Amino acid sequence: MEGNLEYMIPLFTVIGILFFLVFLFALVMMVFTVVRAMSEKKQNDREPMLTVPAVVVAKRTDLYRYRSTSGGSTVYFVTFQVQSGDRLELNLSGREFGLLREGDRGSLTFRGKEFLDFTRER
Repeated sequence: MEGNLEYMIPLFTVIGILFFLVFLFALVMMVFTVVRAMSEKKQNDREPMLTVPAVVVAKRTDLYRYRSTSGGSTVYFVTFQVQSGDRLELNLSGREFGLLREGDRGSLTFRGKEFLDFTRER
C-alpha cells in the first residue's frame, strides 16, 4: 500500500501543475482579449467621424461555436463601397445587419473600423 502512495504524490503534483497552467493560459487570453478590444476602441476614438455616400456590396456572418456547450454566437459583417471605390468591411449588430440589403445606397457614418450608422436613400 505504501508503494502506491509514492506514485500518487507525483501524479497529484503533475495534475496540479497542469491545472494551474490551463488556468493561467485562460487568464492570459482573457486579459489579451480585453486589452486588444480597449486598444482598438481607443484607436477608433482618435479617428475622425466620417459620413460618406456608400453602397452595401456584401453581407456575411461568422458563427463561433462553444465547445463546452451547444451554444455559440454570430458575428455580422457588411462590406460597403464608397465613392472612391474603396471597400470597408465593418462589424454590425444583428439588428443593424438585418435592416440592410446588398445594393442599398445611402450615407455611411463610421469612425476608424467602427460602424456608427447607415441612412438609406429614399
